[in-house]
Amino acid sequence: MFQPDTSQTPPLRHGEQSGSRRALLLPMLCLAVYLMIAYPLCADESSTPGEVTIGRLHYSGGGDWYSDPSSLPNLLREFERRTGVATAAEEMVLKATDPALERLPFVYITGHGNLRFSSSEEQRLREWLRRGGFLWVDDNYGLDESFRGAVAAMFPTERLRLVQADHPVYHSFYDLNGVPKIHEHDNKPPQGWGLFLDGRLAVFYTYEADIGDGLEDIHVHKDPPRVREKAMRMAINILYYSLTRAQ
Repeated sequence: MFQPDTSQTPPLRHGEQSGSRRALLLPMLCLAVYLMIAYPLCADESSTPGEVTIGRLHYSGGGDWYSDPSSLPNLLREFERRTGVATAAEEMVLKATDPALERLPFVYITGHGNLRFSSSEEQRLREWLRRGGFLWVDDNYGLDESFRGAVAAMFPTERLRLVQADHPVYHSFYDLNGVPKIHEHDNKPPQGWGLFLDGRLAVFYTYEADIGDGLEDIHVHKDPPRVREKAMRMAINILYYSLTRAQ
């Protein structure tokens, strides 16, 4: 289970100061109501309407789409604890052609190896993204080349762009300076790349950061608490941004 860094009180979103946490109650209530209206259907029959559910994409190509298995349950648990918004206990695993994709606002991709989409999967993902879906891709080291190729094939007239530090995805719940570095790998700086559709950030790609590793149970990678907290804050920001950006 994720153990938050309790050595400091997490800062409030938008730089709010201590004593004003009650000011968060209205946005949280608005978000809960928004979820009930916008997503009345759940990803599966065991979920509750309005309960935030993350999809984990099962892709082809040989890459380990299933890596970091404890990361998303930990994210969902911490998201509910910190924001007060109800979440499912676990993510939903699905392929791009699964009808449940239409009922998910947020889908996650990770892995170390090759990623490939069939033409039907490309079409479904493209349509879902254009209708408002949000895709977070977290390179677990080794996904970069195949993912960039898949995006180019799916959106040949678009391109991934660096997401600048003043973008709302870095300031939706916590105020961050950009993507944190969790694991070193090639010793390159961490970067956030985005695919923008009609001006909207539809795909957020965290590169040379390995956020998912920082979300895992503490015994898996033995990262120090401050590093794990950085990963969790980034992940919470991404999920929070994806759910509130349309409001």
